[in-house]
Amino acid sequence: MSKYLTIVNILFKALNDATRREILEILKKKDLNAGEIADHFNISKPSISHHLDLLKQAGLVEAVKEGQFISYSLNTTVMDEMLKWMLQFKKTKK
Repeated sequence: MSKYLTIVNILFKALNDATRREILEILKKKDLNAGEIADHFNISKPSISHHLDLLKQAGLVEAVKEGQFISYSLNTTVMDEMLKWMLQFKKTKK
């Protein structure tokens, strides 16, 4: 399997969970730290950290340490690359 397909598989795995998709929706509005993200959910903070880690592994979010907190933000570059990859399968009209 090519390196590119491995990355796409990780990306789809990250997007396959409703909580992770909701985290992306929340981060679309503004950058937040893990505690602020956790405040939007009724699940444990360690679970939120796990979801954030999977989103980071997929390259969908970036994490920047600011003092004792880590600020999370969207990385839209990965999504742009995925859309570009998907569009190659679109049939052109003749």
